[in-house]
Amino acid sequence: MPSYPYFYEGFFFEEKNTMLKKETNFRTIIEPFIIKSIEPIKITSKEDRKSIIERANYNLFKIQAQDVLIDLLTDSGTGAMSSEQWAAIMRGDESYAGSQSFQRFEKSVKDIFGFKHVIPTHQGRAAERILFSVMCKKDSIVPNNTHFDTTRANVEYQGAQALDLLIEEGKDPKNLFPFKGNMDVKKLQTLIEEQGAENIPLCMITITNNSGGGQPVSMENVRQVKKVLSEHNIPLYFDAARFAENAYFIKEREVGYKDKSIKSIVREMMSYGDGCTMSAKKDGLVNIGGFLCTNDDITAQKQKDLLILTEGFPSYGGLAGRDLDAIAVGLQEVLDESYLHYRISETRYLGEHLTQIGYPILLPPGGHAVYIDAKALLPQIEPLAYPGQSLSVELYKIGGIRTVEIGSVMFGKIDPKTGKETPSDMELVRLALPRRTHTQSHIDYVIEVMREIFTSKNKLGGYKIIKQPPFLRHFTADFEPIK
Repeated sequence: MPSYPYFYEGFFFEEKNTMLKKETNFRTIIEPFIIKSIEPIKITSKEDRKSIIERANYNLFKIQAQDVLIDLLTDSGTGAMSSEQWAAIMRGDESYAGSQSFQRFEKSVKDIFGFKHVIPTHQGRAAERILFSVMCKKDSIVPNNTHFDTTRANVEYQGAQALDLLIEEGKDPKNLFPFKGNMDVKKLQTLIEEQGAENIPLCMITITNNSGGGQPVSMENVRQVKKVLSEHNIPLYFDAARFAENAYFIKEREVGYKDKSIKSIVREMMSYGDGCTMSAKKDGLVNIGGFLCTNDDITAQKQKDLLILTEGFPSYGGLAGRDLDAIAVGLQEVLDESYLHYRISETRYLGEHLTQIGYPILLPPGGHAVYIDAKALLPQIEPLAYPGQSLSVELYKIGGIRTVEIGSVMFGKIDPKTGKETPSDMELVRLALPRRTHTQSHIDYVIEVMREIFTSKNKLGGYKIIKQPPFLRHFTADFEPIK
């Protein structure tokens, strides 16, 4: 299998087999858990799936779960919980105010992240809405390495501008730079000088950078960003949905961190921030939940006031007590290095095999997903004919695999005056791996399907949108093939 260079002690080196368990001499990495419960998969035929996707107007979000064989649409809330988390659920205290579940949840979050105020929400986008509702006003500018879809939508809903300042290396799928999620510090400095600090209520860094291929952000980049922001009194917030995966990459690739624990790396990173949003459905290892953190007392009170209006009392935030307990345990479990090694290796395994077949993927493979460069794979399809959507539909037709387009369907911009659409910088298809959910044979099946599609990729055609909403159109838009 091909291998990728990784940054370690200041040098690039070749890791001969990324599936090796570091502490043993065996070639096979095993899942660091056993399976105690199963869910059956419904087997469908190609003919079945062609009818299903047509009835769904070629939008994979509209397909019923029971009609999907391998669901790689998202890693958000789709993972498996541990026996300890299920035990914690039984301890759930459903008191409306000041429950013991909240106390355990708050203690766990503060132990890892270190922020002063912890505000639970029903999921990450609720935390985003509260954050930007409180801190943004019309025509504000919020810079980020790359905003994800709900983050961008919540910023824009306030009449503010969501601006991406990703480094140039992060825009090149073939570039092997180890921290392609980094923010361009020079562009940030220029933005502040040109627009004025008073128009930038906060800056965000997404770790890992989901829309940019699940690529990590280095600790040095965080320090540099914080230094620039501190000179202008602009607060720094993290989108911390995949904080543990990012910390693992820092330990693996950044000078001076190989002997540090994941927890200590997380604490250092968060020490440069003024707060964070978190979808616990990712590195919280739960099916629902999130939170918002801040160190500022006045901001926290405003956020709690809005929380009460739309989510619930500040000690439950739209969640049951049992959900808070599950998050409290999951946040500690995700710090386990054996789990993180398995998690990252699973993604690399898929990425390496797809590269071997000939797929152009975003390199190096990210933490939670493999991103296929659909623009390079399907040059016969113009960006505004949505090559990523074409590949996603074909994956479902051939193998019953559900994925998601991250390209011009998700991030194309339409001029409200002219109606002209500008394509996204990249046309990607994301294969997101749910946590602790699939065995290696499931991944091998995905590889087989991908191999079959590759042989007939030149026959694939584009799609057009025939119906769409004004926000987050990829969730509900209707498509039809271009004939």
